[in-house]
Amino acid sequence: MATTLLRKTALTVAGIAATAGGIAGPAIAAQATPAERAAAQVTTDRKHGERELDVRYEAQPNFYFCGPAAARNALSVQGKNIDVHAMAKEMGTTESGTNSINDITPVLNKETGKDVYKSTEIPVDKARDRDKVDKLRADVVKTVDDGRAVVANIAGTATDTDGNTHSFEGGHYISVVGYRDNGKVVTIADSANPNQASYRMDVDELARWIASRGYSS
Repeated sequence: MATTLLRKTALTVAGIAATAGGIAGPAIAAQATPAERAAAQVTTDRKHGERELDVRYEAQPNFYFCGPAAARNALSVQGKNIDVHAMAKEMGTTESGTNSINDITPVLNKETGKDVYKSTEIPVDKARDRDKVDKLRADVVKTVDDGRAVVANIAGTATDTDGNTHSFEGGHYISVVGYRDNGKVVTIADSANPNQASYRMDVDELARWIASRGYSS
């Protein structure tokens, strides 16, 4: 069952509590152009430097499908609704998860356009470097402004702007679907738990969460 991101969904998922240990982490092509989709689906407040994409959220169906689920949620902002099982097959997802962001990017490009998405890695020793954080911030802003969502491969524990912690020690995939304060704060769509489908996080914290892994934008 799909639901608007900022509303709680009634969807329940067997084994969803196991997602903390999961390593993981397309649809009908919309007829509108990317620019038309962006204009129709992005809520914009230029004065305050914020944008939010309209996500048709779905929780992941098992503990290791976070990669396909994050990609599905990301592509939903473009009006696409590809089955996660079809994407999992393309990504080579197994019960061990989806290997890396480099397995996600080709699927996003297949549904969006050649070379639209590119993978970027953040080395673990560079996560606090200002240039890496600034690039992540700029990539999120540009991608969301284009009417697309970012997919990120994260690991470990991070704290959102409400003070809630999100822990995925074995790794996880999330979608970044909006920003505030010109990208200093980002909005995350998380397929792991429909009761925490959406939350916001400082971009510096997100960079540290991505460290040793990467993102597609």
